[in-house]
Amino acid sequence: MTIPTSLARAARNAVQTSPILQDPAALRARSRPQLRRYEVSALAANGDIVDSRHIAPALPLFENAFSAFTRGSLIETEAGQIAVEDLLPGDRIVTRDGAAETLMWKGSTLIVPGRPDAKGRCHPLVRIMADSFGMQVPMSDVLAGPAARLLKTPGHLRKLAGQSPLLTPVAEFIDGMNAIETAPPTAVQLFHLCLRQHSVIRIGGLEFETYHPGTNALHLISPALREVYLDLFPHISSIYDFGPMAYARAGDGEINALSA
Repeated sequence: MTIPTSLARAARNAVQTSPILQDPAALRARSRPQLRRYEVSALAANGDIVDSRHIAPALPLFENAFSAFTRGSLIETEAGQIAVEDLLPGDRIVTRDGAAETLMWKGSTLIVPGRPDAKGRCHPLVRIMADSFGMQVPMSDVLAGPAARLLKTPGHLRKLAGQSPLLTPVAEFIDGMNAIETAPPTAVQLFHLCLRQHSVIRIGGLEFETYHPGTNALHLISPALREVYLDLFPHISSIYDFGPMAYARAGDGEINALSA
């Protein structure tokens, strides 16, 4: 007796989709959240520097707080340019408006850009070539992490932003010539920085934002995850301590929120 094609397809789909017919061990492995190690250095209220290591979920909200700047990125400070890995909480970072703000927090993690994670997501870096945005802008190639945002509006977003400057993910500038995607197969150390307030700082002549979770980020996770997330930032006591955002962002809903 020949099994009808439609029946055979239905049986195959049932095996692939029914939890009852799947391997329980495989189901447990699939549902188990992927974890990542995060390193934190923060300025305590008494002026001490507190270093800590955390194991937390490898979710975008968490990873974005640690993956903007690559090792070797030169940050403008009152003492001159300092590599991001050598910065210490308490250092004074020069912001876009020329003022100096205290570095309150530095976070770092290791990511393999060329290796997909458990959910199939990759974390490519973006190399911005020298002189891509004008003479000496940047002054030399700048390698940025997946969470980096530039205070610059690409052409395809100008209708949305109007004349206002927009914090735009570096991936939006990839064109294969001035900005290219790169995914090394080995681990890369990435960093992010928090000042006393959300700001824009310079790296190689390019203007990047400091870390801020965004206006809607913590509304989308459970209270338990929110506590784990806030534990990564010992210099604050609540989400409101991040303060207001300095500029609107592309892709996070802040454009409408700030222009309403």
